[in-house]
Amino acid sequence: MVMIGIQKQYQQMKKIVNEKQWRQYLALETKRKGNIGVVSQDAGVSRNTIKKGIREIESGDIYEVGARIRKEGGGKKKLEHHNPHLVNAVDDEAGANADKRVVVKHTSKSFAKIAEALVKRGIQIGRTAVGRILKDLGYALQANIKDEGGKNHPDRDGQFKHINMKCLHMQLQGYPIYSADCKKTEKLGNYKNGGKEWVKRGEEMHVKDHDFGEKDPKTKQIKKAIPYGILNINPNQINQKRGYVRVGITTNTAEFAVAAIERNWEKHGKQDYPEAREILLLVDSGSSNGYKNNLFKYELQQFANRAKKTIHVSHYPPGTSKWNAIEHEMFCFININWRATPLISYEVIIERLKNTTNKKGLTIDAELDERVYEKGKGKALSKEQMANLNITGATFHPEWNYTIRPQ
Repeated sequence: MVMIGIQKQYQQMKKIVNEKQWRQYLALETKRKGNIGVVSQDAGVSRNTIKKGIREIESGDIYEVGARIRKEGGGKKKLEHHNPHLVNAVDDEAGANADKRVVVKHTSKSFAKIAEALVKRGIQIGRTAVGRILKDLGYALQANIKDEGGKNHPDRDGQFKHINMKCLHMQLQGYPIYSADCKKTEKLGNYKNGGKEWVKRGEEMHVKDHDFGEKDPKTKQIKKAIPYGILNINPNQINQKRGYVRVGITTNTAEFAVAAIERNWEKHGKQDYPEAREILLLVDSGSSNGYKNNLFKYELQQFANRAKKTIHVSHYPPGTSKWNAIEHEMFCFININWRATPLISYEVIIERLKNTTNKKGLTIDAELDERVYEKGKGKALSKEQMANLNITGATFHPEWNYTIRPQ
């Protein structure tokens, strides 16, 4: 049996009890031994601590499990207790009540910077107290939130139901359904591309430390690639899910978008759906294929005339572009396929696009469109040109759902 000294016994007991239990334990030891000085010396505590424990026992103030150890309100008071205006001062320095005309109030709104600004105003406070007050006020570290707008449109669900019914009708007829959209514009050059790839140590790809873009000596414009994609989402009539990407070099306009759609039809649609008399396009509500873009409708009319096909168009409601099938059934796999690969040339982009596949049989054809497209061309359309379009709006949101027939 291991023997321990009285000092170690006291040290061990102090670790397993709270301060009130500790005082009362020492008080009982004093009563047992009858010598407060001995207990005080062996336990390493003051006589006043033991006397307080004795008073508590004699008055019946025995510790009960779950009871408070200290009286409510005990301890050091918070800074705002001594300075009622402190909370407002911290809130003001954080920017909540800042003058809206001031673009930048601080280079950094860190706790230390706010504390430093308050000290200059004669308010003594540390960064820890600043952090506590800001959290009490509801502040939190927040990243930017992308907001496409219109997410609470009352007819959002109704439009999705309309699109589903339209797709079902086209499927029963055996007609093509295409999801179309323009992917993010990419700058050409030896620049960092997101993602990681397996390489041997020491063979890492080194890229430029900036991505301002390089100018083409001929056009004097920044070299860029604008991938407009079209995905067949009704592949039941053929053996694969085929995608097509037309890579532009100038700007993403409605003329460019429809040129890509028409090229996909001429190259693949005719062969995949030789008997089809109608085509359904599912596109976003903004950008080059937006429902407010008159040039998009005008160019689709020219396509319908040349192809002699009826074109149905349904736009996804505002704020729901991520629900477009092409986003999660084609574009995401493109991102995976060219991750960590600097897009140094159009040849590299086309090759990566053509080699993009997935386990569900996705294949992609890609071509470069070197035509120069001009911005603002749609503004030149006259009211007479728009009035002559053979376009019919649906009963439900005709601005989102319409049909263009050959003239």
